[in-house]
Amino acid sequence: MRLNYKKLGEGEPLVILHGLFGMLDNWFTLGKKLSENYNVYLVDLRNHGQSPHSVEWNYKLMSDDLLNFLNEHNITKANLIGHSMGGKTAMYFIGEHSERVKKLVVVDIAPRFYPIHHDTILDALLSVDLENLKSRNEADLLLSKYISDFGTKQFLLKNLARKENDNTTFEWKFNLPVIAKNIHEVGVETTGGSTAPTLFIRGDKSDYINQEDEAEIKKLYPNSEIIFINSGHWVHAEKPEEFYNSVMKFLKN
Repeated sequence: MRLNYKKLGEGEPLVILHGLFGMLDNWFTLGKKLSENYNVYLVDLRNHGQSPHSVEWNYKLMSDDLLNFLNEHNITKANLIGHSMGGKTAMYFIGEHSERVKKLVVVDIAPRFYPIHHDTILDALLSVDLENLKSRNEADLLLSKYISDFGTKQFLLKNLARKENDNTTFEWKFNLPVIAKNIHEVGVETTGGSTAPTLFIRGDKSDYINQEDEAEIKKLYPNSEIIFINSGHWVHAEKPEEFYNSVMKFLKN
């Protein structure tokens, strides 16, 4: 599968992978800043953004997509940044193709198994009748019945767009039916590990990485460092300057 992407800057390759229900545009501002020092590739993973939709969706396939992407762009070795699902994809990839990764940054996710915990978001998204939806405001009101957090709603609504061939009808940019059917795939273990230099960035207000995870991380990634930033799960969006400084310090070290 050929993934949609945006390329920014020149220099050493740096590939950024978004999380579940995300897309490359979520990383554009930070990617632009990073592109002052790196050749940044912002990538839409399969079934997200403007990348192709597929009935098949798991970390093995997303890792294969990433390998094809690197080969397509003649990238022998890249730095990788992955947030949440993107971080799991990056961990799966480095377990299979460690020789293709120079340094890895994993944002607020651990290699362990996570039980399904996106039920409310899925119920909210599935409650939106796209065929009869009249406006984005109407979608906002429908999501509000399930989701009270403003930031989460806006994050999801960025994926709502009018169909190219039918300007009167809306669609989600992500492949909601396939994601809903295979949501268990998001939480599977990615226990390959690597000796490559790795930075884990944990949001202090998030529960995605706990103390027990830290021991497993050190076991699987012996050349790793775990740092804390005072934020929730979307560390890069909530504390962009601190996130940028931490990533640059790690990459340049």
